Amino acid sequence: MILEDLIADLKSDEGFVPYAYRDHLGYLTIGYGRLIDKERGGRISEAEAEVLLQNDIVKFVNQLDAVLPWWRNLSDTRQNVLINMAFNLGIKGLLGFKNTLAKMQFADYAGAAENMLKSKWAKQVPNRAKRLSDQMRKG
Repeated sequence: MILEDLIADLKSDEGFVPYAYRDHLGYLTIGYGRLIDKERGGRISEAEAEVLLQNDIVKFVNQLDAVLPWWRNLSDTRQNVLINMAFNLGIKGLLGFKNTLAKMQFADYAGAAENMLKSKWAKQVPNRAKRLSDQMRKG
């Protein structure tokens, strides 16, 4: 077996799709023909999920650097809160927290935490919102 040749052939035959899609038989697939449909025994391993998680964290850190340059002045705990919220809401959703972000920027962490708990997001994910607001308040 020549691995490089095999990989090139599979990439050519399967094509790359960066999102979940249904293949010609209707099964959920992703990437280069990776079956992920539970009904057909598809899955990813926990190790693969860890790689995806690490990549997502890097992506959100880079996005936060681009749109909220002050966020690096926060404590590590508060930075983690922002990354966690971006992970959950997407960067666009996080940026919708204009008043909360302004309070964070100017070190009003109690006010930011209070705003977090008053949001629609807090009603959708109450345990997460409570935990993250506590972390924001305490730093």
